Amino acid sequence: MTANALEVDVSAETGRLPLGRARAAGVARAVLSAEGARRGSLSIAFVSNRRIAALNRRHLGHAGPTDVISFPLASAAPGEVQGDIYIAPDVARENARRHGVPVREELARLVVHGTLHVLGHDHPQGPARESSPMWRRQEALLGRALAAAGARRAAARGRTR
Repeated sequence: MTANALEVDVSAETGRLPLGRARAAGVARAVLSAEGARRGSLSIAFVSNRRIAALNRRHLGHAGPTDVISFPLASAAPGEVQGDIYIAPDVARENARRHGVPVREELARLVVHGTLHVLGHDHPQGPARESSPMWRRQEALLGRALAAAGARRAAARGRTR
């Protein structure tokens, strides 16, 4: 890792994803940058329901699969981030269907959510979750990421005409 680099590694044990690995890494980098992280590394793994359920039980004491679990690791200096994020695409698909949003958007939301947790943000459980400062920040950052992706797609379409 270079002195001022934000490295993001994305893996997928679940096969093809509606949100590509490069796009997931870009969303995470945008969040890290917006939140003032200057260097460090983040690992994002898209995993099966079985694997995330095992992580959920082992580390959080909860039964069954969840959508995202984040593990912030100790940083050596201010502005440095280290962490791991696990996302279950099948749970994200269920959430997307339930909330009436595209799966790609829900996966991007989980990347933002997990990255914010790695950075130390937290939210309450229950009804106050979606009105919490973390949730509002998450949705603002997600909106920026989706707008940027739309602008890139529009520019790419313009180049192919």
